Amino acid sequence: MTAIVLFKRPEAAAPGLKERSGSLALGGEWLNTKKAIQGLQANLRAQPNDHKSRLLLAQAYMQEARITGDHPYYDAAAMELLETVLEAQPDNFEALCCKATLCLTQHHFSQGLALAEQAQKLNPNSGYVYGLLTDAHVELGHYDKAIQMADKMNQVRPDLAAYARVSYLREIHGDIPGAIEAMDMAVKAGYTGLEQTEWTRVALGHLYEISGDLPNAEACYQMALMARPSYAYALAGLGRVAAARKDYATAIKHYNEARITVQDYAFADELADLYRLNKQPAEAEKMAKKSISMLADAAEEADENEAMGHYADRELAYAYLKTNELEKALTHAKIEYERRPDNIDVNETLAWVHYKRGEFAEAQKYMQVARRTNSQNPTLLCRAGLIMAKNGKAAEGHALIEKVLTKTPYLSPELAAEGHTLLAAR
Repeated sequence: MTAIVLFKRPEAAAPGLKERSGSLALGGEWLNTKKAIQGLQANLRAQPNDHKSRLLLAQAYMQEARITGDHPYYDAAAMELLETVLEAQPDNFEALCCKATLCLTQHHFSQGLALAEQAQKLNPNSGYVYGLLTDAHVELGHYDKAIQMADKMNQVRPDLAAYARVSYLREIHGDIPGAIEAMDMAVKAGYTGLEQTEWTRVALGHLYEISGDLPNAEACYQMALMARPSYAYALAGLGRVAAARKDYATAIKHYNEARITVQDYAFADELADLYRLNKQPAEAEKMAKKSISMLADAAEEADENEAMGHYADRELAYAYLKTNELEKALTHAKIEYERRPDNIDVNETLAWVHYKRGEFAEAQKYMQVARRTNSQNPTLLCRAGLIMAKNGKAAEGHALIEKVLTKTPYLSPELAAEGHTLLAAR
């Protein structure tokens, strides 16, 4: 009798871990991360159906994306792992939550909301899932629903993530002192030095910035750097503080240090402004093009792959304004608006693009929606004042601009200059 030998198709290898470089490769955290991930990969080689290890590996890669900024690689790797888990276990609550998180990170907000709602049905007592629901509703402009979800999250499990979401909702609704109070609670609820804690401390610093309190903002960024040396977002915060003091050379230095550490288009975008202010037009143009290139690559991937790829049209709209490509700016602002017409930030973007194109009536229409939550963001208020002034509401517009320029040391110098020019012409 002839023996029949069945060969099992080999499982696809799990996506690999990239080596970190520079300051991110220093210290025990990276050694511990590598050891943990190598252990999970070994588990999967020995037991290809070990979906618990596969899920933990996906979570580790999601955190690695946050730390390194390499979202294109690690988010795709994590999604691949999660899809395998969910194919075998469609009702795996943790995998659904992780996939929802990835969708929100990639700005696929409607998909993220649907997944979070699916997870909520499986486990209505999880604080984490209410955080996802809060984030999704905020980004889609469902602010009343977001408040309900954040309240539920704090009832279930008040912690760093819950307090941070309360802070953001208070900020959106114009309560900056309340936002600072909640974000301070979030920082105190975390473990010093962990990425999540220092991210929250940087967010607290930013709230101090927009309230006009540069010393406290600077203190937050310095503390974050003491706890987590070379932390890119704290470096960027110090860059903004330096820029507010018109020390553009120092600001450029901080942003370049941040950009070396983490891949984030925002650093190139901010550098374009700083180089322009520091009378380095060639470098400014180079950084503006670099920012557009990074965003365009992400947008192209999103267009080609519905499940992955970062929707970056709002960011692209602002980037094209900086290169004076107004038609492209409008195209991308409209694409983002079609996705989430109720979001105040998206309406602000479309209003500002119309303003820059001289379409002041259209600008006012979208700015009214952008201000519906009573946000006190100084950039929003200054833009609103400029748009009002162009629509025959000079007194109201001037008063708003004057309020912002008097109380806010940190404001885009170009926007501040436009405000000062309008006031001087009264």
